[in-house]
Amino acid sequence: MKEIIINYNNQKKDILVLDDGKIVEQYQEFDNSRSLEGNIYLGKVVDVLVGMQAAFVDIGEERNAFLHIKDVLPKASNVTGNKNEKLSKADIRKYIKVGDPIIVQVKKDKSDTKGARISTDINIAGKYVAAIPNSDFITVSSKIEKKDEIERLKKIVQSNLNNNTGMIIRTASENQNEEVLIKDIKYVQEINDVINENAKKNIENNNFPEKLYEAGGIMNKVLLGLIDSCERITVNSKEVYDFIKSDYSDYSKDLILDKKDNILSEDIDHQLEKLRNRKIWLNCGGFITIDKTEALTAIDVNTGKYTGKESLENTVFKVNEEATVEIARQLRARDIGGIVIIDYIDMEEKENEEKIVHLMEKELKKDRAKTQVIGFTPLHLLEMTRKHLCSN
Repeated sequence: MKEIIINYNNQKKDILVLDDGKIVEQYQEFDNSRSLEGNIYLGKVVDVLVGMQAAFVDIGEERNAFLHIKDVLPKASNVTGNKNEKLSKADIRKYIKVGDPIIVQVKKDKSDTKGARISTDINIAGKYVAAIPNSDFITVSSKIEKKDEIERLKKIVQSNLNNNTGMIIRTASENQNEEVLIKDIKYVQEINDVINENAKKNIENNNFPEKLYEAGGIMNKVLLGLIDSCERITVNSKEVYDFIKSDYSDYSKDLILDKKDNILSEDIDHQLEKLRNRKIWLNCGGFITIDKTEALTAIDVNTGKYTGKESLENTVFKVNEEATVEIARQLRARDIGGIVIIDYIDMEEKENEEKIVHLMEKELKKDRAKTQVIGFTPLHLLEMTRKHLCSN
């Protein structure tokens, strides 16, 4: 059973996603430091750095936001974006200049030392689809695999699209009826229309920077992404209870919404404590360690207390296999993003490395985040990437 627990205490929300009693996602949101991720602004270009092919944009926050040229250029592909383009030949001055108004969306939240990372590639998320203004791409979630269903969804979207608007068909849209999908398509397109109207008025009145759209923070993002597949939501706050009942009442008829005072059990507290630890023990007696750095997250696998009863290769593979399942769960539960390097215990047989790669790919299918397993490097380190779901 999938359930969401929202514990609101001292102006802080602890948002937990549980699958059969195990924490698979967890986030924190503070009332006085709400996430900017997903917000859309009419910003003002304050500096263009030709040498960095980047610009700083005032969006009305304490720190100016950072805009790189790859987030300014029109997307070359609906799959890879501008990833394969030779950006060195582009000149950011052809697209923006100091003083320009510019519509941008926060893609990565601000930190203690840096402003937000922004993009002109706007994405307005609904429950089943997401609108992409100024685009003609229709992209289907890679987790929808049936060809007939992909074609059905594309036809519904194509028949209800506004001009100059692309669309991402989200995983939750699979097997939904046409009426529900059309309602969501119109909803995100109406938001886009309001954003464009407000931007036009503010530009005419020389009133910018200005916030054009509030994404709703981490709690709203989690609810939007999971409420359809969730069986129960338990909260301890009347304010949160009333918000969910009002804003999400028509999303799932079978959803149980419950309010009670003590919602964090001893087992959940124990799981949360483990998620804060650097060292995680495996059932077999081995363990993994997780170390986050500025550039990447390094994960090390160790045999620990496990000695095995068969050959060394089988002993090593057993630990690596169990570690893979736990690593995939930890990545999701801690919402680890960016480059991830895993130092497995060395395996002699190439076949066993391939099994570990396939197992990791299988386990990551449970993850809502976008992931990519690159494979083992010549130094026998597994290289992969994961995109944050929510910024904490």
